[in-house]
Amino acid sequence: MKNILININKAFDHRIRLGIMSILVVNDYADFKKLKELLGVTDGNLASHLKALEKVAYIRFEKHFINRKPNTKYFTTTLGRQEFKKHIDALEKLIKN
Repeated sequence: MKNILININKAFDHRIRLGIMSILVVNDYADFKKLKELLGVTDGNLASHLKALEKVAYIRFEKHFINRKPNTKYFTTTLGRQEFKKHIDALEKLIKN
């Protein structure tokens, strides 16, 4: 059992971080507004979870202006995709056992 748990990643422990990564893995990117809408969270709550994922280099962002309004797009990094896959695989193994 311990070998299965070794790939459970603490960065994805929270449902919002798990949701962010799930959205970004299946899409090329998502902007702040779309993530907020899909996850049903507040600006501050989403921002803090995005920052936590940025800190471990699992996501990156690009800032642009659209009609003078700021727009921030979020993307997964290669490392983020790899770690998320390991996490999901570990969860599936845990469920099967």
